[in-house]
Amino acid sequence: MSENNWTIEHDDNNIAWVHFDSPGASANLLSQVAIKELDNIIKDFEQNLPRALVILSDKKDSFIFGADIKEFTALENKEQALAFMHNGHDLMNRLEALSCPTVSMIHGLCFGGGTELSLACNHIVASDDKKTKIGLPEIKLGIHPGYGGTARSIERCGPLAAMNIMLTGRALTARSAKKINLIDEMVPVRQLKAAAEYFALNAPKRKQLPFLTRITNSSLLRPLIAAQMRKQVATKAKAEHYPAPYSLIDLWKKYAGNKKLMLEKEAMAVADLATTDTARNLVRVFFLQENLKSQGKQTDFDVKHVHVIGGGLMGGDIASWCAIQGYSVTVQDQSPQALAQTIKRAQYSFNKKFKRDRRAIRDANDRLMADHRGAGIPRADIIIEAIFEDKDVKRTLYESIEPRMKESAILATNTSSIKLEDLSSCLKNPGRLVGLHFFNPVALMPLVEIIRGNETDETVVQQALAFGKNIGKLPLAVKSSPGFLVNRILMPYILEAVTMVDEGIPAEVIDKAATDYGMPMGPIELADTVGLDICKSVANILSEALGMPLPDNLKQLSDKKLGKKTGEGFYQYKGNKPVKNKRASYSDPQEVQDRLVMRLLNEATACLREGIVEDKDLIDAGVIFGTGFAPFRGGPLEYIRSCGIDKLSQNMASLQAKFGVRFERDGGWDEL
Repeated sequence: MSENNWTIEHDDNNIAWVHFDSPGASANLLSQVAIKELDNIIKDFEQNLPRALVILSDKKDSFIFGADIKEFTALENKEQALAFMHNGHDLMNRLEALSCPTVSMIHGLCFGGGTELSLACNHIVASDDKKTKIGLPEIKLGIHPGYGGTARSIERCGPLAAMNIMLTGRALTARSAKKINLIDEMVPVRQLKAAAEYFALNAPKRKQLPFLTRITNSSLLRPLIAAQMRKQVATKAKAEHYPAPYSLIDLWKKYAGNKKLMLEKEAMAVADLATTDTARNLVRVFFLQENLKSQGKQTDFDVKHVHVIGGGLMGGDIASWCAIQGYSVTVQDQSPQALAQTIKRAQYSFNKKFKRDRRAIRDANDRLMADHRGAGIPRADIIIEAIFEDKDVKRTLYESIEPRMKESAILATNTSSIKLEDLSSCLKNPGRLVGLHFFNPVALMPLVEIIRGNETDETVVQQALAFGKNIGKLPLAVKSSPGFLVNRILMPYILEAVTMVDEGIPAEVIDKAATDYGMPMGPIELADTVGLDICKSVANILSEALGMPLPDNLKQLSDKKLGKKTGEGFYQYKGNKPVKNKRASYSDPQEVQDRLVMRLLNEATACLREGIVEDKDLIDAGVIFGTGFAPFRGGPLEYIRSCGIDKLSQNMASLQAKFGVRFERDGGWDEL
């Protein structure tokens, strides 16, 4: 019997192998159609029971990628959302109630609904392949598991391990999943089918969880543990901004003693969450991320060797990141001492990334070589220049290396503010220069801006986008203009914050106004972290090009007070943390927040008007992934749309009346 998504084969032992293969798609999604089809198959099995049932995927490297999120965006109200959840619940409950052994056989990516489907089976076996990842990432979409995954994961792993994977949304390797009892067995791919068959035929009894794990689910301990969980979550996310983790903790605290009731309440809780602005915006952010990933798919760019020039903090981190991603890398600097520091810092990055995997750490070390004299230049497919921001020094460097470069190699500059046209004119082939602007810290910031100069070849732009995607970043094509996209939008926001410090408003009040809005860090602490000298350098360039006056604080910068790196900037730093006055206050914190946010929004509309990127969604994507702009608000332009242009325009007008021309509404507002 064959359905559109599912195919069934019965073997000699009367095991029903149920194959999932969404037609015409690269990955299986548990869409409403796929759920209905599988539900009908299981209804048939209830009448005509096989000896056992195994669910597997016919896709190459994925099991089930999760529910179809596009369907999720079509839910208009709570009633629709509840019906949507109940369809999934009915299937999982029916699968769990089958009176023959059921096995989920996982190879490749298994997320969300795919993991919940597996949890409804008696047994889960997975391949030990590095492509196999298992998780419940719904929290990242503003909801939590809604197809029975809350109660069933807790039943399998105990509450602490299960709540941890649901609250963080992180993906586990098969080894980690086995360690916490999320799966029963992990085997090499070649033995996966045999392992599934063994569980199907023998149905071994699952070992009971240890007593200490079980007791954490008792009604006496749940309220105490839940209070701790809420405290931990509050350090990362405010309840008014991100309700899902708090909803999940409450669900467990109140109903974990009664599985049937917990499943009913789970569906209702997710239906509530699914229609919130937070969930809608986080789903939007998910699609923005997918959009950026697709930017690098237009061309194949096969890079065998990467050469980085500049062994400072930025260049060194770019080099070690490329080595982590599997590339052969040489890193060059005039100073052998600087190179020694670069290699030492790379050790820290490798250890952090690969934890205790000695082989992976050793291999990454083998791929990264210090190269004082630039021997790697002639064999590099891409050369990344990450020296200090000085136009003349960069031009001199380009003239000296171009004759040694492969004809097909591209030259990428990590400049954060110099226009490409000011650099490329010294090259015999100016079309090969492209901007590759990383953000600090390289390992944590997902965005990389691909800067297209007037003379950059389109092929080179596409190759740079492909390279950005291949090193695990989100590449964004940006027109060469002062500050590009992210620094251009961020700088007025930082300058407004520094201006307020000049006016006597405490830095703590300014930073709190920003984090209350949903920013990951306040603008004053951010300026200290980036380095006040770097802020001043970028601000100078933007000030010249766009007429943004510099606050006195930045004009009179002391070499001893450059921020976190010198131990003092706007804040003093102890143990790498800013010392803040908890009692700092100001009469009108709302006005402080408005001043910060409106400068940022206004600059975002200016970038839209100037066509700095191809469409307005890409502006939102760039600002979210390049600055950490409050994801639950969906991006600056989406925030303007949801708040209403008229309301925010009035806000701008009153700020302009009080503080002057820098709050004049940009013409870009009319294009929204």
